[in-house]
Amino acid sequence: MSATRINAIIYKQVQDTLKNKSILIQFVMFPVMASILTFSAKDFGLEPSFFVNMFAAMYVTMAPIIVVSTIVSEDKEKGALQMLRMSNVKPFEYLVGVALYVFVLCAIGLLFMAIVGGYTSNGMIVFLLANMAGLIISILIGSIIGLLSPNQSASSGLSVPAMLIFSFLPMLSMFNSSIHNFSKYIYSQQVSDIISTLEVNVTNIITLVINFVIVLVLYLIVYKKYKFK
Repeated sequence: MSATRINAIIYKQVQDTLKNKSILIQFVMFPVMASILTFSAKDFGLEPSFFVNMFAAMYVTMAPIIVVSTIVSEDKEKGALQMLRMSNVKPFEYLVGVALYVFVLCAIGLLFMAIVGGYTSNGMIVFLLANMAGLIISILIGSIIGLLSPNQSASSGLSVPAMLIFSFLPMLSMFNSSIHNFSKYIYSQQVSDIISTLEVNVTNIITLVINFVIVLVLYLIVYKKYKFK
């Protein structure tokens, strides 16, 4: 695996994002919405972290899934991957470059949200680590969808239901305990629970690890079978 080729992929994604405003919006939409509503939180008598927690849980699921799946499927559809392969870029190097690019930009958004939420130093660490754990799982899910999809239309058909399930269940569970009893088994709910209490227990960790292992195994199976076919 070449660091030079991975850096080239990251640079390519930066250039593509500057041209594709729909991708750029995914990175900034939730942090901006969270900050606007947080500054209005005093009018509603809510804690500054209320809207940050709500939008952060959605951010780490919706943005990575839709962005990664869109990037991979678009590059497959437009033939960009064939050109990269002719330049000796390996499929795994390409996916690592895309994943790192999305991870860093989303992490910047999360840091901005943590500052807006007014977390203390310890609270900020818990907030960032929990969300980054969810971010990694979401990136893997987006990669799976991108690998399975022959084009952008197929990618949208798979990514939209996935991100809606993972992003909205934690929000709905705030108002319905029955939903929480079901959603507690998915990683996004565990991330939401951690950042809402700023406490981590064994159940949180075990559930996140199980979710990560399941998604990683699925990713390896899909990668081995499809790569960039």
